[in-house]
Amino acid sequence: MENQNLNILDEVNKGATMGMDAISYVSKKASCNQFKQVLDTEYNKYERISQRVNDLYSQYSNKEPHETNAMNKAMTWYGIQMNTMTDDSTSKLSELLMNGTNMGIIEGRRLLNQNEHMAPDVKNILNDFVAMQEDSIETLKKYL
Repeated sequence: MENQNLNILDEVNKGATMGMDAISYVSKKASCNQFKQVLDTEYNKYERISQRVNDLYSQYSNKEPHETNAMNKAMTWYGIQMNTMTDDSTSKLSELLMNGTNMGIIEGRRLLNQNEHMAPDVKNILNDFVAMQEDSIETLKKYL
């Protein structure tokens, strides 16, 4: 069960760090100040989830939680560059973030459904992560 909890915490942390990476790349392209403020708020939400994972992780391991690797960071950056080459409007930036967030929601729901015996504190972080991403989708929709 501990290994299951570690795997879930690692996946949540990877999702949170990937979200922070994507937001930081998109934020550099954003021209709307209101949208930039939304991005800052969303970034902080991911950062808080990652911090919660880090705080809990030591109960299960003496290692650090997994984050996105250099290749995933590069692919995220490259994807954003390519997808905004001809259109870097707020609507397009919001769409890109929504696509990534939807992938995170799917993975989070899959983890919830396939790991019914996870520790309550791990389940709590995972539930909060999914709910935070679902809220993010609602926020980003306003910018399409």
